[in-house]
Amino acid sequence: MLQLIVFSLVSASFANVYITQPVLPVLQQEFSADMVIVSLSVSAVILGIAISNLPFGYLADKLPIRPIILTGGIMVAACSIVCALTHDLWILVISRFLQGMFIPALTTCLAAYLAKTLPLERLSIVMGSYVSATVLGGLAGRLLGGWLHPPLHWRYAFLSAALLMIIATVIAVRGLPASSAHADPRTQTVGYLELLKRRELWPFFLCAAGCFSIFSSIFNYLPFRLAETPFNFSTELITMLYFSYIVGIFMGPTAGRVSNLFGSGTTLVVGAIVLGLSLTLVMLPWIAAVAVGLLGICAGFFAVHAAAVGALNRRLSGGHGRANALYVLFYYMGGWSGITLSGFAYQQGGWTAVVILCLALLIIPLAAGIGEMKSRRKRLSYPA
Repeated sequence: MLQLIVFSLVSASFANVYITQPVLPVLQQEFSADMVIVSLSVSAVILGIAISNLPFGYLADKLPIRPIILTGGIMVAACSIVCALTHDLWILVISRFLQGMFIPALTTCLAAYLAKTLPLERLSIVMGSYVSATVLGGLAGRLLGGWLHPPLHWRYAFLSAALLMIIATVIAVRGLPASSAHADPRTQTVGYLELLKRRELWPFFLCAAGCFSIFSSIFNYLPFRLAETPFNFSTELITMLYFSYIVGIFMGPTAGRVSNLFGSGTTLVVGAIVLGLSLTLVMLPWIAAVAVGLLGICAGFFAVHAAAVGALNRRLSGGHGRANALYVLFYYMGGWSGITLSGFAYQQGGWTAVVILCLALLIIPLAAGIGEMKSRRKRLSYPA
């Protein structure tokens, strides 16, 4: 039952994040707006998540989980209804930002609650449902916006997302057991500033920012690319390519096993190489190359993401909760900045400029991977 509650709540939450992504060209025409401005309907959500993640992580240690989830669910659903009804683009963007501000009430706080209340062997199983739900929720939001509802009826997608959010919130509030465990005392003794002063953690924080910047940029401007010559795809066809996102369900656990065998550094380097090769494929004017490239981008991204999280946590002896909150902060700030910068790149140099910008960002996971490989060799050569 707990896994079902976690899966439904996290899926419904992440379905709201990317709901406008496949219909950005439709929004651009409907509101007669600039490409960068309509892209704020996605990046504003990501910015909101980044800003509120740490405060909600703090509240999760101080308040019961049920009121937090109830407040978050009501706010996210209400903002979806406002998005469905408004005919002002800036009201849409502001409502999307507010959605992002309250999504951590449903995701970050839930993860903190699970970490405090479940034994370790149970936690790993339930968190597997959590990770799968983030992937499927992101895919579901894109399908709602660009496939299940006709693209011109994108407002109904917001109403559907609001209904799903309300149902999931009610299930969670009624079904989650009250917390009876106390927080791990180690997590209370390591502050955010102390973690940020540890130079060996920064490569993994930067991996989060750089790789999600690449991932967000490609998938955010993909609809504009495929709506143009030589593809001239409909929104429904463009949305079908988002099914490549489902690779993340399998790549996360696979990357974890590879990291255990060969080290996180090797996984980071291989993931970055896969990302680089895949980025060159999506520059080609052939849909087969784009489809294969998107699969590779998803595989490379989730490999780097999983390896960076694993390497980060292996470097910690305490403060895991706050360190992972910082990782999430860098992750979403990278997504927001990537979408914003790539919008200007697209205006100046088209799709090629976006891909070149993404290729330049690959130096981050490559450098982190090489550094981690060297560190691992030292640890193996001079065991404690």
